Amino acid sequence: MTLIRDIMTRGVETISRGATLQEAAARMRALDVGALPVCDGPALAGMVTDRDIAVRGVAEGMVPQESRVADVMTEDVLWCEEDETVEQVLQEMGEQQVRRLAVLNAAREVVGIVALGDLATREPDVHVDEALRDISSPD
Repeated sequence: MTLIRDIMTRGVETISRGATLQEAAARMRALDVGALPVCDGPALAGMVTDRDIAVRGVAEGMVPQESRVADVMTEDVLWCEEDETVEQVLQEMGEQQVRRLAVLNAAREVVGIVALGDLATREPDVHVDEALRDISSPD
């Protein structure tokens, strides 16, 4: 039984609520990622994606140099614990229709991130097709 800690991406960079959309986009570009956990100190406060910046921010007329991550981020985000099994997390991703989850330790600090792609490429015995169908299906 493989645990999330065995396949998650470690050393995940986070961003604060007060950072500008431009700062968030620049960090995503530099890291070649599409999402950043938003933290208040060590605590997870939400998630911001490149799509949030484009659709909730820029498309609504927000100025990226002035608008804040807090203006576009998703606050009520799902997360998993590093000692959960891959199967548990994959099922949760499918049921909740999410492609990535922040990974928290026992102290509720962000220690990683796990994406559907991680599960597909790092755990050969797990079949992600059902979860992908669930994630991609309209509500």
